[in-house]
Amino acid sequence: MAAIEDYALLGDLQTAALVGRDGAIDWLCLPRFDSPACLAALLHDEEAGSWRIAPASGGPATRRRYRGDTLILESEWDTPEGTVRVVDCMPPRGTEPDVVRVVEGVSGRVPMRMVLRLRFDYGHIVPWVRREGADLAAVAGPDAIWLRTPAPIRGEDLSTVAEFDVAAGERIPFVLTYAPSHLPRPAPVDPDTAIAEAERFWTEWISRCRYRGRWDSEVRRALVILKALTYAPTGGIVAAATTSLPEQLGGSRNWDYRFCWLRDAAFTLQALLGTGFVAEARAWREWLVRAVAGDPSKLQIMYGLDGSRRLYEQELPWLSGYEGSAPVRIGNAAAGQFQLDVWGEVLDGLHLARDAGMTTDDTAWDVQRALLDYLEGHWRDPDNSLWEVRGPRRHFVHSKVMAWAGVDRAVKTVDHHGLPGPVDRWRALRDEIHAEVCANGYDTDRNTFTQYYGSDAVDAALLLIPRVGFLPWNDPRVRGTVDAVQARLTTDGLLLRYRTEHGVDGLPGHEGAFLACSFWLADALHGLGRTAEATALFERLLGLRNDVGLLSEEFDTTIRRHVGNTPQAFSMVGLINTARELTGARTETSARGFEQDLASA
Repeated sequence: MAAIEDYALLGDLQTAALVGRDGAIDWLCLPRFDSPACLAALLHDEEAGSWRIAPASGGPATRRRYRGDTLILESEWDTPEGTVRVVDCMPPRGTEPDVVRVVEGVSGRVPMRMVLRLRFDYGHIVPWVRREGADLAAVAGPDAIWLRTPAPIRGEDLSTVAEFDVAAGERIPFVLTYAPSHLPRPAPVDPDTAIAEAERFWTEWISRCRYRGRWDSEVRRALVILKALTYAPTGGIVAAATTSLPEQLGGSRNWDYRFCWLRDAAFTLQALLGTGFVAEARAWREWLVRAVAGDPSKLQIMYGLDGSRRLYEQELPWLSGYEGSAPVRIGNAAAGQFQLDVWGEVLDGLHLARDAGMTTDDTAWDVQRALLDYLEGHWRDPDNSLWEVRGPRRHFVHSKVMAWAGVDRAVKTVDHHGLPGPVDRWRALRDEIHAEVCANGYDTDRNTFTQYYGSDAVDAALLLIPRVGFLPWNDPRVRGTVDAVQARLTTDGLLLRYRTEHGVDGLPGHEGAFLACSFWLADALHGLGRTAEATALFERLLGLRNDVGLLSEEFDTTIRRHVGNTPQAFSMVGLINTARELTGARTETSARGFEQDLASA
C-alpha cells in the first residue's frame, strides 16, 4: 500500500475514492461515504479490493495534478516506450455513482495493464462475476457493479484484467457503475460527457469563492476538498473520507471518521461564510438543526450523514490494517460519550449563522432554548472532552469554556436579535461559569489555563479561549496560556493535541502533531501580534500538503509522514480560516453583496 500522502481524492458529493501515485484506487465505498468498501486495499492489501490502471512496467506516476480547480485527476507516466496519461473522476451523480477512468496516449506507444479486484463488504466477499453483453457485472448480496470498456478483458486469479497498448492520440475509457443488486443496471455514462460535466460543475462552483488574498490557490483547493466531503442529499460534512488510518503507524489509535462531528460546526461555518459559500453554510446549518432536534439530553458529538444516531463500533478482524495498524474499526463508540463542549459549539454555530443574516424560524430558536436548559443543569458535570478521551471523565477546561460560550451566544441573541428568553438568568449563569473556570482551571504559578481542573498539563484547545471571546487577546492569562501550550506541546514546530504520555486518554501509544491545532497556534500567534511567526508556521503547514493539496488529520514529525484519516475536513477548514485571518481581508464581499448572496442561496 502507498503512503497516506500518496493518495489523491475523487468524489461526487456522496462518496469518495482514493487514488495512489501508482494508478490504483485503493479505497472506495459505494454508494455512500459510510457504506462498506468495495475497494479496501488501503487497510490490507490488493486482495481486499483495488483497481489499478498504469503502464505494464509499473511504478509511480511521473507527475500528476488536478485539472484546474476541479477534482479531475490527471496522472502521467513517462516510460521508455512513450508517455501516457490516466484521467480519473467521479462525475456529478445521476441516479447512481460512477467512476470514470480514461487512458490517453500522449506520445509513443505504451503497454498498459488494468487489474480490477472487487471485494464487497470491506474485502470480505468475492463477488460473482459474469459478462452481460459488452459489460462485466459483479454481484454479491445487496451490491452490484458493472464495468464497461472497449479494452479486451479476461478473468485472472479472481480479478478482471486488461492488457493493451495505447498510442499517441488514442483514448481507452473505463466506466465503473454501482447499483443495488435488485435494481436494473443503470445506463452507463458517456466518459467524455462525464468528464466535461465534472469540469463544468467544479469550475462553476469554485467561481463563487470570494476569498482574495495571498493564498488564493491554496484556499480554493481546500474549499474544493471540503465541498467533496459534503454529503449533498443532507448537507452534512464528513470528518474524513476514510476509517482506521492510524494516528501512530502500527498502533491501535484507528477510528472511523466517515461521520459528521458537531464540534466542527462553527469552524466550518466560518470557513464557508467567510469565502462566500452561503448555500453550503445554510445546508450545513440546516443539517445541524435537524440532527440535534429532540431531547437535548440525548445530544451526541457526532451523527451519520443523514443525522442518524446509531454508529455502533465494531472491528473487522480479516483486515490487517494500514501498515499493520490494527484493529480496523467501523462505526465509532465515541458517539455515546458525554462531551459538554458540543452544547456550546452547536449554540455558537447557530448564533454565527444568525449573525451572518441567515433567515431562521422558531424551530431553530426552540432547539437552542432546549439546549440551553440542559446546559444550565449540567455544565458542572465532568465529561470526556472534545478529544474523546477513553479514560475517566474530568472537568476539562475547554468544555467549561464552551459551556460559557453557549450561554454567551444566547445572551447576545436576545440582545442583538430580540428573541425571547430569560436573559438576566443567562447573564448570571454566564458570569458563574466564567468565575469558576478562572478559579479552578487557571494555574497562577505557571500563568496558564490547564487541561482540566487540578491538572498541571495543557492541551491545544486552550488556544481557543480568546477566539470564542472568553478573555481578550491582551489579557496576560491568554498570553501565558499560548506560551505554555507552544512550549509544552510543540514537536518540531508543530502542535500536539495533548501529551498522551500523561495517560489522560486511556489509550496506549502516541499520536502525531494535530494539524488543525497547529493552525490554531498560527491564529493565536497572530492574535498576540506575532504575525511574522504566525505566517512562518502557516507556510510550514502549507508545505505539509501532498502534491495535490491534501492534508490528513496529523503529521508524524519523526518519520515525516501523514498519519490519521484523510483528507481531513478539520485540517482543510483550519487552512481556510487561518489564511483568512492572516490576510486581514477575509472576504471582498460587501455588506450589500453578502445580503444578496444570502437572499439568493
